[in-house]
Amino acid sequence: MFRPLELFVGLRYTHSKRRTHFISFISMTSMLGIALGVTALITVLSVMNGFETELRDRILGMASHATVTTYSGQLSDWEGLSQTLQGRPSIIAMAPYVRGESMISQGKRVSGALIRGVLPEKEGGVSEVVSHIRGGELAQLVAGEYRIILGSELAVALGVGVGDSVTVVSPQVTIGPTGILPRLRRFTVAGIFEVGMYEYDRGVALVHINDAAKLFRLDDNVTGLRLKLDDIFEAPRLARQLSMELLGDYRVEDWSKQHANFFRAVKTEKRVMFIILTLIVAVAAFNIVSTLIMVVTDKRSDIAILRTLGASPGSIMTIFIIQGVVIGVLGTMLGVAGGVALALNVETIVPAIERLFNVEFLAADVYYISDVPSELHWDDVWLMASVSLGLSLLATLYPAWRAARTHPAEALRYE
Repeated sequence: MFRPLELFVGLRYTHSKRRTHFISFISMTSMLGIALGVTALITVLSVMNGFETELRDRILGMASHATVTTYSGQLSDWEGLSQTLQGRPSIIAMAPYVRGESMISQGKRVSGALIRGVLPEKEGGVSEVVSHIRGGELAQLVAGEYRIILGSELAVALGVGVGDSVTVVSPQVTIGPTGILPRLRRFTVAGIFEVGMYEYDRGVALVHINDAAKLFRLDDNVTGLRLKLDDIFEAPRLARQLSMELLGDYRVEDWSKQHANFFRAVKTEKRVMFIILTLIVAVAAFNIVSTLIMVVTDKRSDIAILRTLGASPGSIMTIFIIQGVVIGVLGTMLGVAGGVALALNVETIVPAIERLFNVEFLAADVYYISDVPSELHWDDVWLMASVSLGLSLLATLYPAWRAARTHPAEALRYE
C-alpha cells in the first residue's frame, strides 16, 4: 500500500545533496534530455502540421471539396442536380465545370495542359483562384470571346503574357475533305494565376465553360458539378452519402480520394518523424536507469536501515520509482513548456534567425512555401507527454526492483 513515507523519502532523495556529484550530473542530463526530446517532438510535428495545412489549402484552392460527375464524363442537367443538392446544410456553394486535356502552343513552344471551363459568376464560390489572378480577372472570361487564363509556370513555358494569343489544340478531331484534322482554337490570354502549387501553375488553364464545351464538343453538357463544403473533413462522409442517394450513373469523389497518395505520404512522414524523435526521449529516459542504479548502490546502507525499521520491499521499490518519475515529470513539463512556446512562435523566431545570420532556409525563388508555418495540435502535445511519462516510469522499474532485493545484512556488513 502506498504511504506518505515513500513519497517523503523519494522526494528527499531527489533533491538531497549526494556524496557522488556524478549521479546528480547524470540526473540533470536525463532531465534535460527528456525536455529537449519532448520540445523537438512538439516543434517538429507542429511545423509538419503547418506544412500539411498550407499544402492542403493550396491544393483546395484549385481542387474541389467534392465533385459529382457521371461515368460517361458528361452531365446533362447540372442545374437540376444543383437544385436537388441545394437544401443540404453542409454544401455552401456549387459550380459546374468542363474538364479536358489539350495542347497549347505559341510559336514553336508547345505544352500540354488541362483546360478547365468555368462559370465566372459561380467559380468564386468553390475556388480560391479568383484571389490569385494577376493582371486580369475571372470576369473577363466571356462566352464566345475565347479568352484564357494561364497558370504562371505555364505562361513562362509558353513565353506569353496578358494580351498575347495562344492556340489550343483539342484531342477532338474534324474530318474534312483533306482527311482528319485536329480542332484548333485561338485564345487571347486574359490573365495569369499563381496558387503556389506547381501542379496547377504549370498544367492548368481556365476558359469560359461555354467555350470549353464547344472546344470539346459537349454541346450543352458539362463534365460535372463542383461542391464546396463548410467542413472539408466531412467531404468523405458526404461523398459516401451522395453516392447512395443519387440515382443514375452519378459518380461522387471527394478531395481526400483525388489526392490520396499525397496526404498518405504526409501522414506516413509524420508517423516516421514521431517514431524517430521518440527515440531521443527514450534514450534520455533510459538514462534514468543508470542514474537510479548508481543511487541504489550509493544508498545501500540507507535501504538496509529502512528494511530493519520495517519497510517492506514494496515500499523500497516505491521510493525509487518516485525518484525516477520525478525526473521524468520535471523533464516532460520543461519539454512541453518549451515545445509549446517554440511551436507558437516558430513563424517569428525563424525570420529573426534568418535576419541575424543572413541566411534563408526556404528560398522564395526555389520553394513555393518560403515561410516556415506551424500549427500546434494539443492532441499531439498530450500524446507526447504521455509517451515521455510512460518511458520514464518504465525506466524506473528495474533499478527499483534491484533496490527492493537488497539484503540488510549484506548491505551493513562492512559499515
